[in-house]
Amino acid sequence: MGEQNLLLADLLPSLAHELQELLILQGEADLASQVPRLNIVERCRCGDDFCATFYVQHKPEKSYGPTHRNVLLAPKQGMLILDVVGNKIASVEVLYRDEIRQQLHSALP
Repeated sequence: MGEQNLLLADLLPSLAHELQELLILQGEADLASQVPRLNIVERCRCGDDFCATFYVQHKPEKSYGPTHRNVLLAPKQGMLILDVVGNKIASVEVLYRDEIRQQLHSALP
């Protein structure tokens, strides 16, 4: 696939704002500061009708490795889980958020 140039803050501004707020509330200011610069490189293609997960780093062939951790956030709607590798956001798992899934699928068919 060719390189995409989809800034999260441009494509999904309300989600970007929500991520920043939730990360700050959770004491993850370093991760929150990355959100305005997150570039969506690909979306999950699992086919689940509730999945709107996207990658901001290229998806690894196997695992993210020993510096990987998950950051579970507490949104008012759906689920948000970040994959963080070496203190950099690698992907954003967005579940049960149909409006985000629709926008993401329109931008990355």
